[in-house]
Amino acid sequence: MSTNSSRVGQLLLQASACISWKQDVEGAVYHLANCLLLLGFMGGSGVYGCFYFFGFLSAGYLCCVLWGWFSACGLDIVLWSFLLAVVCLLQLARLVYRLHEDTLAEEFDLLYKTLCLPLQVPLQTYKEIVHCCEEQVLTLATEQTYAVEGETPINRLSLLLSGRVRVSQDGQFLHYIFPYQFMDSPEWESLQPSEEGVFQVTLTAETSCSYISWPRKSLHLLLTKERYISCLFSALLGYDISEKLYTLNDKLFAKFGLRFDIRLPSLYHVLGPTAADPGPESEKGDEEVCEPAASPLQATPTSLQQTPPSSPPPAATNFPAPPSWARLSRPDSGILEIDDFPSYFPQFGFSGKVAAVRIP
Repeated sequence: MSTNSSRVGQLLLQASACISWKQDVEGAVYHLANCLLLLGFMGGSGVYGCFYFFGFLSAGYLCCVLWGWFSACGLDIVLWSFLLAVVCLLQLARLVYRLHEDTLAEEFDLLYKTLCLPLQVPLQTYKEIVHCCEEQVLTLATEQTYAVEGETPINRLSLLLSGRVRVSQDGQFLHYIFPYQFMDSPEWESLQPSEEGVFQVTLTAETSCSYISWPRKSLHLLLTKERYISCLFSALLGYDISEKLYTLNDKLFAKFGLRFDIRLPSLYHVLGPTAADPGPESEKGDEEVCEPAASPLQATPTSLQQTPPSSPPPAATNFPAPPSWARLSRPDSGILEIDDFPSYFPQFGFSGKVAAVRIP
């Protein structure tokens, strides 16, 4: 083994082009440069991994420039090290520019964390959605109207970011719109892309509000092109409409403490297209408020009493009365008719009319 190792060493020494090996070692700058290069090549992936990688490489090659200038005295060493250091610095500048370009405004960043991040929406997809609304945040002053009933065309879809918007029809309060809810989701879903229409409700800002708005044509084009974004908006709009629908449902309280539920077959029979047309007496009762009676059957609305005997009554006595906080949590709104449902949600095909009930 010793003879073989000695022969290998002789071959290496004979094949070397060096006339004589230096007896002293290089200075500290040379060793520092190699340590920095070693640390740089240990960097990981991703944006911050690239920062780590090119940062240490830049420092290492700059040390190589100093070593080539002061110790090695080689022009080629200085030029190559300087060139590599410049390339690494340019890469760092490019990473800084990308980070600055990818930074979202505060409102859009909060919107992503609140609405899209729980659904695991990719950030790049969210940027496409934001780019469609031109990254503009619009504002509404107090008591400024966003849409006027029968006048404002349905040409956009808006999402409330802050504040509170009041929805009314014919001066009658319907419900509120709170932050991160769509302001005109029922109107958006009620029309086809090629159709035109106007708002059937009035939207008024109760406080200073901010919102983002997508033009109808631009958003339809994006939804047609991107299937994932189309499915995302379908889910968000469906949830938003159901929230508004059940908000109106919570307002349908009779004075005897029972609540109408749109999921009950009895109420659907009244609201559905097969409901009988009310007579003159029931039409007159539509303008009056139901008075409390001794039994729930006597307190049933007028149009419900005219249904055939085979149909079940809309309210059963075994339903629990709603808790007091459920009624106190929403503002007083006077008289509400179930006829508000077909006017505000025309796409559901509700028809018919029942007597008005006063909200406790």
